[in-house]
Amino acid sequence: MNRPGPSAVRRGGRPAAPGPAAAPGPAPSAALAAAPGPSDEPGFGARLTAPLLMGSLLNPLNTTMISTALVSIGHSFGIGAAGTAWLISVLYLASAVAQPVLGKLADTLGPRRVFLAGLVVVVASGLVGTLAPGFGALIVSRVLLGIGTSAAYPAAMAVLRDESRRLGRPTPRPVLARLSFAALGSAAVGPALGGLLVTVVGWRGIFAVNVPIALLTLGAALLWVPADPPRERAADGGAVRVSLDPLGTGLFTAALTVLVFFLLDLADPRWWLLAPFAVLTAVLAWWQLRAPQPFMDVRMLAGNGALLRTYARHGLSYLLIYCMMYGFTQWLEEARGFSSGQAGLLMLPMSVTALVCSLLGARTKGLRGPLTLACVLLTAGGGILLLLSGDSPLGVLLIAGACFGASQGLVGTSNQAAVQAYAPAESIGAAAGLQRTAQYIGAITASSLIALAYAGAASDAGLHLMAAVAVVLGVLLTVLTLTDGALRART
Repeated sequence: MNRPGPSAVRRGGRPAAPGPAAAPGPAPSAALAAAPGPSDEPGFGARLTAPLLMGSLLNPLNTTMISTALVSIGHSFGIGAAGTAWLISVLYLASAVAQPVLGKLADTLGPRRVFLAGLVVVVASGLVGTLAPGFGALIVSRVLLGIGTSAAYPAAMAVLRDESRRLGRPTPRPVLARLSFAALGSAAVGPALGGLLVTVVGWRGIFAVNVPIALLTLGAALLWVPADPPRERAADGGAVRVSLDPLGTGLFTAALTVLVFFLLDLADPRWWLLAPFAVLTAVLAWWQLRAPQPFMDVRMLAGNGALLRTYARHGLSYLLIYCMMYGFTQWLEEARGFSSGQAGLLMLPMSVTALVCSLLGARTKGLRGPLTLACVLLTAGGGILLLLSGDSPLGVLLIAGACFGASQGLVGTSNQAAVQAYAPAESIGAAAGLQRTAQYIGAITASSLIALAYAGAASDAGLHLMAAVAVVLGVLLTVLTLTDGALRART
């Protein structure tokens, strides 16, 4: 373990607390957001945490903010729902690969360096999207955005871990709570903010807004995030070892990319893509069992059924949640004739209930109860969507959004708590990263289902197709949750 050097004295002049270095604790759960106590203890004040919180909200904000801009973007470039679905999928694909990779880089090279580098990439992505002359430039912007924003969360956790080691005590729970809640809150308000930006300045505003946020965060990080402590070096005193398992990372990226290409054209599936996907997956598993420091711990996953079921439950739940978030907003605009701003306002019940239910879910000690309620609400929300038409009352639209929002809050907190409960303590970071990957795959599948359902434009028939899928999967998730014996334990 690294010993603190001269930087062990805070920038504010307060000396580090004596005592042995504390081992890094598990990744934070959104459940901690229920404990909003003070966090002004030495080393964990607002100056340190503010840039970390600002950086960590960028990825979830951008995953949902674009939902109310897809129709406007499609009209600007003459592209239908199947084309604009790429703007959703490429960010998730880039994030699914970048988060674990950048987390390893933060551990090896230093979190402050990775955090700052990610913000620079975010600024570049915002400029590319704002000035985009064509749809291809928007794709490039979203790829850069996925990579840049993925640096913030793992780097922030590593910064807090290093601060904990320096001070010889764990990171205060309220600090972890705020970091986790920033991600959930920004994702929840994304559709409303996106609708406002599209209404006021046009769809380019959802790309441009990243530039001032990233620059402000960059300045705060340069001023207030401490310099990286010395990292582990090779046994011979040589350069820092960077153990990223490039072959494993490349195989994982290739397999996930092939899967995305298959999912993005479900109307005319390229079945032959399943063959290279199966081969790449098999080679990836073979290599991960033999790599000295693998990209993912296959042995741990193979022997942990409760964790694998958590990933499956999380991915399927978010598939339905993102179908609502992206598909329902497009239906509101194209089939019901609402503006982007009005559609964003109609999504507010989903945002508010997600935030409220995340806090309520955090206060429960069990897992099966809130997860079962979430599955029932997903099924009910799908049933409501099945009944919608062009003249459905406004109140019914709001209730449908609230059902999916409540599910989002309960699923987010409960499944994150399940990962903490079932993953080995020494692998909690990698396990949390794979949970994000499961969520991204669910989102990619959702965008593919939307493209299949809507084809050229959003319609009642397409919405009803997604609603039928939501009902079927909601019932399946309810059965799987009720029969999962591991969920009977209290956390």
